[in-house]
Amino acid sequence: MSLPTTRLGRTGLTVSRLALGTMTFGLQTDEAVSHRILDTAAAAGMNFLDVADVYPLGGTLETAGRTEEIVGRWLQAQGAGGRGRFIVATKAVGPMGPNPWDQGASRKHLLSAIDASLARLQTDHVDLYQLHSDDRTTPLDETLEALDVIVRSGRARYIGVSNFLAYRLALALGRAEFLRLTKFVSVQPRYSLLFREIERELLPLAEEAGLGVIPYNPLAGGLLTGKYRGADAKREENTRFTLGTAATMYQDRYWNERSFATVAQLHRLADEAGVPLATLAVAWVMANPVITAPLLGASRPEQLEATIAAADYRLDADLKQRLDELTAEYRKGDAPR
Repeated sequence: MSLPTTRLGRTGLTVSRLALGTMTFGLQTDEAVSHRILDTAAAAGMNFLDVADVYPLGGTLETAGRTEEIVGRWLQAQGAGGRGRFIVATKAVGPMGPNPWDQGASRKHLLSAIDASLARLQTDHVDLYQLHSDDRTTPLDETLEALDVIVRSGRARYIGVSNFLAYRLALALGRAEFLRLTKFVSVQPRYSLLFREIERELLPLAEEAGLGVIPYNPLAGGLLTGKYRGADAKREENTRFTLGTAATMYQDRYWNERSFATVAQLHRLADEAGVPLATLAVAWVMANPVITAPLLGASRPEQLEATIAAADYRLDADLKQRLDELTAEYRKGDAPR
């Protein structure tokens, strides 16, 4: 199978239209299962792999870095030239040690974090190095200068951000241009039928600035698979709604009557269309012309079947309009929760 490809924003970098998110590797899934998920993704033509130094999701300082190690060993197992077949992205800023300087976007931390990530990934460079979140305690100029050093040294080819507000990203782009430093080429926000707030400011900025957009949580933590049918449903063990330090965050995001009521209506539309809800949800994200490649996560290889199918699914204009109208309230920042 061969997935369609596209450019990452205005860069010359070509990536698959679907990317593999790996934050389940090392806690939800052991290394053997993680490698089977990577095998499945690669066989489908997915060449874009996204990691972060703090992964796996739901872990602690003791587990931080484990996901990069798992992905690094898999890349090594691909044999000669294997690394060159994949676009590898990772992220830094989250806590990686007990000291106050073991996190954030300071020059000290970023220059140490990139070397540690490269060692775990067993490679001499990453294709995309991203700020996992916005460190307001470090001056933007200091962060941008450190990232510029990383790119100029060859340790990263491009840089991007995740979880940034539009105004902060716009400010960073302006400062980088003024200082003649390497500029961000991509943004990684949360985006799904149940979270559309980024359509108001962040996506218009990305379009105007020519940024690639790599959205995470296109299935709203699994809610848009349809396997949960109400807020009183039993939360399955070893999922994002029950997993370690991540459980409360995911419950706060999605586990409420409003979300479940919407999912029930979305399920009816998916049934009418004769397509799994997961396929429909990812296809809707991909239908936005600003989106580069949604991040697909999985805890078992077979879970990728429905989401990868979104690349071939043609979402007709009428169905897209119905989906847009049904979830319009999730575009508003002040919607009740």
